[in-house]
Amino acid sequence: MAGEGGGDASRFARLGLRTAADFVLHLPIRYEDRTRIVPIAAARDGRPAQVEGVVVRSEVIGRPRRTLRIELRDDSGSLSLRFFHFYGSQLKQFAEGRRVRAFGEARAGLFGAEMVHPQCRVVHGDEPLPETMTPVYPTVAGLGQARLRAAIGAALDALDWRETVPADVVARLGLPPVAQALRAIHRPDPGASVEALADRSAPAWRRVIFDELLAQQLSLARSRRTRSLQRAPRLADGSLAARLLASMPFTPTAAQRRVWCEIASDLARAHPMNRLLQGDVGSGKTLIAALAAAQAIGSGRQAAFMAPTEILAEQHHAKLRAPLEALGARVAWLSGSSKEIDKREVRGRVAAGEIDLLIGTHALIEDSVVFARLGLAIVDEQHRFGVAQRLALRARADAGDGPGAALPHQLMMSATPIPRTLAMTYYADLDVSVLDEMPPGRKPVTTKLVSATRRDEVIARVRAAAQAGRQVYWVCPLVDESETLELQTAIDAHETLAHELAPLGVGLVHGRLPPSAKQEVMAAFAAGALPVLVATTVIEVGVDVPNASLLIVEHAERFGLSQLHQLRGRVGRGSSESVCVLLYREPLSPAARERLKTMYETNDGFEIARRDLQQRGPGEFLGARQSGDALLRFADLERDAELAVAARETAARMLEECPEGVEAHLRRWLGSREEYLKA
Repeated sequence: MAGEGGGDASRFARLGLRTAADFVLHLPIRYEDRTRIVPIAAARDGRPAQVEGVVVRSEVIGRPRRTLRIELRDDSGSLSLRFFHFYGSQLKQFAEGRRVRAFGEARAGLFGAEMVHPQCRVVHGDEPLPETMTPVYPTVAGLGQARLRAAIGAALDALDWRETVPADVVARLGLPPVAQALRAIHRPDPGASVEALADRSAPAWRRVIFDELLAQQLSLARSRRTRSLQRAPRLADGSLAARLLASMPFTPTAAQRRVWCEIASDLARAHPMNRLLQGDVGSGKTLIAALAAAQAIGSGRQAAFMAPTEILAEQHHAKLRAPLEALGARVAWLSGSSKEIDKREVRGRVAAGEIDLLIGTHALIEDSVVFARLGLAIVDEQHRFGVAQRLALRARADAGDGPGAALPHQLMMSATPIPRTLAMTYYADLDVSVLDEMPPGRKPVTTKLVSATRRDEVIARVRAAAQAGRQVYWVCPLVDESETLELQTAIDAHETLAHELAPLGVGLVHGRLPPSAKQEVMAAFAAGALPVLVATTVIEVGVDVPNASLLIVEHAERFGLSQLHQLRGRVGRGSSESVCVLLYREPLSPAARERLKTMYETNDGFEIARRDLQQRGPGEFLGARQSGDALLRFADLERDAELAVAARETAARMLEECPEGVEAHLRRWLGSREEYLKA
């Protein structure tokens, strides 16, 4: 299909359009009503409308910039068509006396009603109007709607899609046949509800959404089934984990004990564990990770622990090294910024089996890192990694076992609680454990919303907290998604605060500091030698300083809900009352106002996650499951939860009863993108 015309083929490919099925599933984002002509006098409210009239004037105006102006008139009145970008031939094309049909938004201009850059063409005689709404498709530069409509129309005319869904399921859900549904979306009937098409509540859209959800559920269910047939090393010796647990200076919560039983049981099986551990900030996920690593080590295997930032990886290394080495385990860490000589030494010891637990960043999945007997891969803050990164770590099968080697068990962790609908829909192939209980002694953090106009009061509060022996985080804002600007903002904030808070010590930490400098600053802050720490969002996860009881987030309106919740989790880790101050600047957008209101109203991570899903969609939670190709283009997890349940039930049935239908459905909907669901 995409082979027609070399230029168009490459543009189609950029849209992911290669097969006839791709074209048919490239659905409209909106429609234009060109089925009727609106009198010029009635097209004055800024809504898209189609008018038709005779050209009474056509001229190029030179000031303030060259503009082609065409005056169009019908029996009800006149309006101007204005073009800032035009060809000389258009002046001849729209000569006086020509009848022109124009589609666009009519608005009041300096010289009366006008349309700016409308779509228009010359018409001859009583040229008929389209009988259906005109679809508008997502496109790329250089590929016009007319060409795209023609290619999609050709694929649609050749459409011979057999039903892949059991007929009784389609009937029970009250859905139309899939071919009929697709035609109704691409070419709506004249009487079709524009509103129902726009909000995707029309039966045709419901059918497409169900089929998309079904493809996803089939892929995830098949992935789970395939995993149950794969080999993994049995990590059944729990003696080292039991000794580690006994050495802890605290009693685990009931939730930690329950979750550990689930994971220990999985590790002892000969099939690869693929478990997601989720729990709110401070619920004790690191202990579970340490116990899992200990069980792997005690069973004669290596464990890898990958974190998204150096600060978090260093924190895990600092926390886990002492208790595990006290029990005889060998722990090391590896990061991209480590000296090459140090990296070579660590890689050599890992390959020789002389390291039991390797903690690090993305450096763990470089080709040069070879494990002698990897039994467990732990991924912290899993949504921060890309698909290829998570698959690469999981694929580190035993180097010496050759083809058919046992796969390592995988434990993914997230402090971003995942709403039920999202877990059910996107993580159906995973076993999910939830830490739903906080350790005793942790007090809820009080959140205050403060306008930036009161910054002096905030500075006074910081000074008072520091003088009282408490410690303070000052988090700098995101700046236009630019790391360079964010860094400069942090440096400027540090200089300003150091002057305003003198003689109090103010530290600075950001992502570009050399590891040794970063460690030095963090160590000084953790030891209480630095009262105030200015930081970028590198402290979002993992930093644990119990004496820090005040957090200031500057330009809080620029952050997402989950980021704000993660940042708030940096305080409230000790016995003192803790406060999070969200400094914001007016004017606030409605979305920013809603985010700040949510942070003020609740500390419940699951409620925050639910509202974040409503406001932002699933990307923040899924991270790399959405990388590259978005796997749900049409479904909405809140709106379509009922269809998701039906899709899940249908997937289980189809896998048992009609494997041929499963293959056909997956080829049609996912093609090569199925691998993204397995990460």
